[in-house]
Amino acid sequence: MVLETKRTTVAYRCPHCGTGVLSAVDMFKLSADMVKLKCSCGKSEMTMVYSRDGSDSKVRFTVPCMLCPNPHNFTVSSSLFFGKDLFVLPCPYADINIAMMGDANHVKAELSRTELELLDLLEKAGADSFEALHGEQYLTDPQVLEIITYMIKELDEEGKIICKCPHDVESNYDVELTAQGLKITCTDCGATKTVPTDSLIAAHDFLNADSLELE
Repeated sequence: MVLETKRTTVAYRCPHCGTGVLSAVDMFKLSADMVKLKCSCGKSEMTMVYSRDGSDSKVRFTVPCMLCPNPHNFTVSSSLFFGKDLFVLPCPYADINIAMMGDANHVKAELSRTELELLDLLEKAGADSFEALHGEQYLTDPQVLEIITYMIKELDEEGKIICKCPHDVESNYDVELTAQGLKITCTDCGATKTVPTDSLIAAHDFLNADSLELE
């Protein structure tokens, strides 16, 4: 009798050259040692470590990020790791999936989708390469983005984002990450405002803001 080992496909996108790095991973290989997915450019790698806590087994990831200067750490149960057709790991500070796992075809499709998303982001940011989005050139400190994103959400929920729409009309807002910062736009009147994300001092100042006025 031949035992069939659990297997899944894992991928991430290199933040330096933009290549999608993809590999099949099986339970035997993962439980034996740390698994590393390295980009052919030699500038990035994603690591996976299998751990067992009693009857519960987990996979711990360290994933390079397309936007942040440092990689992100995730912990995923082995049932999700091996059991889903597609499971994604997003950047904690931006709506970009930076790693994915599951069925090979689903993973390849998600890599293609995120590539188009990143190419659109490149165009909007006026950047000429994926590496230009990465690290200090684009986002100097993820904590800054987290503070500002939290405040924008709070101001929106409290009705304290002011635009050109009549006061008795409920407006809708889009938030977009650009090279200059977080751009907030009213989808009804078109008023906009960009909050810089390159300074922790500016982020803390924004934390004390009573309102946000779009122009």
